[in-house]
Amino acid sequence: MTFTRALVLGGGLAGLAAALDLAGRGHRVVVVERRRYPFHRVCGEYISNEVLPYLRRLGADPVALAPAAIGQFRLSSPAGRLLASPLDLGGFGVSRYQLDEFLYRRALAAGVEFMFATVANVVFEAATDLHTVHLADGRQLTARLVLGTYGKRSALDRQLGRPFFGQRSPYLGVKYHLRLPGFARDVIELHNFRDGYAGISAIEEDKLCFCYLTTRANLKAGGGTIAALEGEVLAQNPRLADILAHAERLYPQPEVINEISFAPKQPVEQHLLMVGDAAGLITPLCGNGMAMALHGAALAAPLASRFLRGELPRPALEAAYAQAWHGQFGARLRVGRAVQGLFGGPVLSELVVGGLRYWPGAVRALMRRTHGAAFS
Repeated sequence: MTFTRALVLGGGLAGLAAALDLAGRGHRVVVVERRRYPFHRVCGEYISNEVLPYLRRLGADPVALAPAAIGQFRLSSPAGRLLASPLDLGGFGVSRYQLDEFLYRRALAAGVEFMFATVANVVFEAATDLHTVHLADGRQLTARLVLGTYGKRSALDRQLGRPFFGQRSPYLGVKYHLRLPGFARDVIELHNFRDGYAGISAIEEDKLCFCYLTTRANLKAGGGTIAALEGEVLAQNPRLADILAHAERLYPQPEVINEISFAPKQPVEQHLLMVGDAAGLITPLCGNGMAMALHGAALAAPLASRFLRGELPRPALEAAYAQAWHGQFGARLRVGRAVQGLFGGPVLSELVVGGLRYWPGAVRALMRRTHGAAFS
């Protein structure tokens, strides 16, 4: 059995940033990640500039990856009616394939240890005030502190008895990388279709990320294949039809994830601090999930460091983190769920986009409600 002070379960943005942050504060950190870097994830790959001061403080300025600078937003209704708005803070586009690998290398250089394995379960022993983590290969780890940073959905959620896991979700996500000559590299576009929406924006080099959320019912109605879904459902939006007809797909099969749940979650579960999508998932149309994952790490790490140094007892740690998390993200998630309800049905989507075209102040207000200020 291996003992470590701080254990991070999941090596996505939240986990890598939290590990880097804690290592920079002088703590030994172990990250458990199922897959070896680099690899693709279903993700919109747009990040609000609110995170740049934090990434720079961690010694991980993404400028090294030559990301696309994005400052404009466009939204189309299912019939192709277009709304455009500037992005107040702006953002950047970079693939998770590149960004996660970049943060992984920075974490290794900072002394973070990595174990590539699957977590079977986690048990907290009140008598010892320690967590025991059982890996699928039979190894066991004990830790003073465990951060759950494993993303949207995991078998660990079932083991922890999290309520959302038992509720079926109709949503699935699909992602490609594309090339599309003439696409503006400073724009992120969101295109609605029946029971779904697709985002497209530039990432590094001359590539684009094309990622969409839809339902299993749409997939079934489209004949059960991604190609039929795109041809029969997405292409009903003329702007998506044009993208699908002229873009070059850069890998043969898309990345697909099922059972995406936007149900409320708790930031602390059985004494694990949940960070990123494991704590709560904002709807993709709000375009801020990656920034929220990094911001969650920035909230958790200083509190975790104080706990590891004996300055905070566990109850105070958990209460302070839950309060900080809800204060920072609770309203964003509620607004995201409300906005999600405005899109999907073709008639309502047309009305909303048509109305917002003549009310730019409302568009900017919604963006501000789902994005934060720059933080360090």
